[in-house]
Amino acid sequence: MFIFLTAKVRCIYYGYMKTMINIKADKEVKENAQALARDLGLPLSGIINAFLKEFTRSRKVSFSAVPTMTRVLEGVLGKVENDIKEGKNMSPVFSSAEKANEYLNTL
Repeated sequence: MFIFLTAKVRCIYYGYMKTMINIKADKEVKENAQALARDLGLPLSGIINAFLKEFTRSRKVSFSAVPTMTRVLEGVLGKVENDIKEGKNMSPVFSSAEKANEYLNTL
C-alpha cells in the first residue's frame, strides 16, 4: 500500500527541515567532512546544524592557525622521542659546518 503525500499526510522529514542553505565549499573539504561525519555515524547536515546552533548560542567563531599533527606524524615523532631517550640514531654535536660535513661524509 502506498501513501501519497498530500496536504493531510506529510512526510516526517519535512517536519524537521525548516530551511535549506546552499554554500560553496572546496571539493576536498566537503569530501573530508563527509567522510569524517560518516565515520562518526552522523549526517554532515547534523554537524553543520550543531555548529550553527553553537555559533548563535555563543555568538562567536573560533579559528586556529595552529596546524594539528596527523596520526602518521605523531607516530613518527613518537619513534624519534624514543630514539632520543635511548640515545639511538643520534649524531654528535658539531662546532662548525665543516665538522658536520666531515661526519656526514664518513657515513
